[in-house]
Amino acid sequence: MTTASSSPPFHFPDLMASNSEPDDNYSPSQNPTPIGPNPAQLLHLSFNQDHGCFSAGTDLGFRIYNCDPFREIFRRDFGPRGAVGLVQMLFRCNILTIVGGGPDQLYSPNKVMIWDDHQSRCIGELSFRSEVKGVRLRRDRIVVVLVQKMFVYNFADLKLLHQIETIANPKGLCEVSHLGTQAVLVCPGLQKGQIRVEHYGPKRTKFIMAHDSRLACFALSQDGRLLATASSKGTLIRVFNTLDGSLLQEVRRGADRAEIHSLAFSSNAQWLAVSSDKGTVHVFNLKVDSGSLGNERSRSPSTSPPNPSAISSLSFMKGVLPRYFSSEWSVAKFHLQEGLEYIVAFGHQKNTVVVLGMDGSFYRCEFDPVNGGEMTQLECYNILKPEETF
Repeated sequence: MTTASSSPPFHFPDLMASNSEPDDNYSPSQNPTPIGPNPAQLLHLSFNQDHGCFSAGTDLGFRIYNCDPFREIFRRDFGPRGAVGLVQMLFRCNILTIVGGGPDQLYSPNKVMIWDDHQSRCIGELSFRSEVKGVRLRRDRIVVVLVQKMFVYNFADLKLLHQIETIANPKGLCEVSHLGTQAVLVCPGLQKGQIRVEHYGPKRTKFIMAHDSRLACFALSQDGRLLATASSKGTLIRVFNTLDGSLLQEVRRGADRAEIHSLAFSSNAQWLAVSSDKGTVHVFNLKVDSGSLGNERSRSPSTSPPNPSAISSLSFMKGVLPRYFSSEWSVAKFHLQEGLEYIVAFGHQKNTVVVLGMDGSFYRCEFDPVNGGEMTQLECYNILKPEETF
């Protein structure tokens, strides 16, 4: 059961355009609550829809950052009882959603609060009987994830449009496409390892048995045509066509088990980035062009040169040796501290990757798309203390 309240109607100004520049249309008030001697504690990190900005929930409130160049855009610190456990941006506009978290939360963890930074207040809320595990936003939809149920709302008036039952989903796994008028939503199904795909335009539901073990992470391309998935084993990443559920490509992160924390497609879906608790970010070359799935599925060799490091040197024996030896490996890697949680996205500059760590670290790296190998670190900051570096 849910209840919704708002100050109708919502008004979304022109600054919601995805191609708007940071701060060009929305200039937030720069009057944050002064920070005390102790730095804020990170509770949550997430990129916005075009990966140009990211948000941080802290035990004092929330902060919004620009990725390139790195800088804090604004913060809203609410004091010692102002913890925000989840915060989601809507591209670069003034509307965000926040959920309370931590020991001294600002709002109930059972509520999604819709924050208008123009007015510096909440203009709507969605209340539930259990804790909110995740929120995803489109310009026209709000998706709220509970541990075994999901709710899809119309953004303008908070009208409930769809309810979905899922298997236990404590991580709040869910993704929604951001481009086009016809939304594609992916979430866990009702079986272990199963993905449910909702195509809201043609009103079709597709189920994909992605893995034998439980789902750990998945990601959608911006147009919603490609789906990348990882299981709790964390060794293989699979890429599916969301239109028909077919498996398009399988790549190997490694031989040892790992907890996959993040998957991300590049804007043109040519590259896939993966982060895990092993402290390594991998970049894989994808062989499928999502824009031509209905026609040719493979990229031409001229547009996607093979990388010798991406295929095992024993691939000629794949009919004899186990599949491990003929696996497709990452093109590039970046090594971080093992055991920490990192999320990853592709930067707006060509062949760059942005990595955010729950220790407050920010990295921007560059990879060589032809020769691969270790990525080059371009920037490194502590987002809670920008004057310090890691």
